[in-house]
Amino acid sequence: MKFRKKPVVIDAWQWDGTWDNAVAITRNVLNGEAAVIQVGESPVRFTIPTLEGEHIVSPHDWIIKGVKGEFYPCKPDIFDMTYELEPNQW
Repeated sequence: MKFRKKPVVIDAWQWDGTWDNAVAITRNVLNGEAAVIQVGESPVRFTIPTLEGEHIVSPHDWIIKGVKGEFYPCKPDIFDMTYELEPNQW
């Protein structure tokens, strides 16, 4: 059998890979429930709690708020194939 995803409007935020953006998403979206780590000059490590445990967010990943209020990361190519901007958002 084949199934189609129900049309559900989601909230999503794209992490640009920077420290400031990770901190802003953590504070404003995840209510502080994430880990943002930077050691020396190394890239930022950003993890978020999901229903399956901690998940690493890579630069340019989208963080999606699910239908039950849960969060999870989504790769940009999958996001582009699955979602489109809700009309009248900009």
